[in-house]
Amino acid sequence: MARLKVHIDRLIENIDTITAFMRKHNKEWTLVVKVLGTDKAVLTHLLQHEAMLGTHSIAVSQWKGLRMVKELNPNLVTMYIKPPSPKNVSYIVKYADISLNTTLSTIKALSDEAVKQNKTHRVIVMVEMGELREGIKREGLMPFYKSIFKLPNIQVIGIGTNLGCMYGIQPTYDKLIQLVLYEQLIEAKFKRQMELVSGASSITMPILEKGKVPEGINHFRIGEAVFLGTSPLDNKPILGLNTGAFTFEATIVELYKKENQPDGVITEAAVGNIADDNALPSDEPSFKAILDFGVLDVDADYLIPEDPDINFFGNSSDLTVYDLGDNPRGYKAGDTIRFRLKYMAVAKLMYSRFVDKVIIEKS
Repeated sequence: MARLKVHIDRLIENIDTITAFMRKHNKEWTLVVKVLGTDKAVLTHLLQHEAMLGTHSIAVSQWKGLRMVKELNPNLVTMYIKPPSPKNVSYIVKYADISLNTTLSTIKALSDEAVKQNKTHRVIVMVEMGELREGIKREGLMPFYKSIFKLPNIQVIGIGTNLGCMYGIQPTYDKLIQLVLYEQLIEAKFKRQMELVSGASSITMPILEKGKVPEGINHFRIGEAVFLGTSPLDNKPILGLNTGAFTFEATIVELYKKENQPDGVITEAAVGNIADDNALPSDEPSFKAILDFGVLDVDADYLIPEDPDINFFGNSSDLTVYDLGDNPRGYKAGDTIRFRLKYMAVAKLMYSRFVDKVIIEKS
């Protein structure tokens, strides 16, 4: 059965390294664990480790994940990292200490719910700065803050933005200094102190390393750097972080020499994908290895075979085919093919119910 190996010690090492890096630069950081889904075994090993003491908070994007974090370690500060749905405000207030928000009516609903639960809920307002994802328009910033400062049981602790997640907009110094200026304007107008200016993530870490992040940006939301050891800015390793915290292994369930072109009338019935033009070294028949995972588990675009001589050929819902050429390494049915992973591969595999997760505490 296909399985995902999770090297806990390598993840902890990455967390400790990032904590030291952030302290050096006088920044707070939130560990974003949404990539792990609600896998209790993996989350337990991470969230109950003393390395969590170096983080500001733990962020997830599903309220059930928030609940699990609180159950595993109630002492951790939790952050809901996307704008809440009004339908879920009772769960958000119950399990999230902080949420990122963009809609006035939702914050009012959070306020009403916080009053009911006799809690104070903290909010960060997200501002649109070019990524065209979540965020209020900049021209509406002052009226928005004026309205939410009046709400009972709501503590406004900061301002933030999202860059690099959808269009990949680079978090340049000019972009980030704009966010700092907005924070300063709000503080001057309303005589309120903003605790967090949250404009940075894994994509910003190489820029911080070069000393090109404005001092006023004091909070990072980091996921990919912890789990992959890379920054999405250039997909290169950073800070000497471990890039092998996850390994995916799949089993060859069939191996025969087959043609490179299908035989028959092609219809629209296919549910999987094929390689572009089936671009293989030769038109001659070659060995095709069928592996025990499919698009329901992970998209092959996010997988990098450790063996550079094998090539993706096609997949369906529960099986994936790789071309082995003349099979110079002598693979046979029952053998294992190993892959390195991109971020979305880790996420898909962690959420898949049909892929075994193997926890390795010490590599």
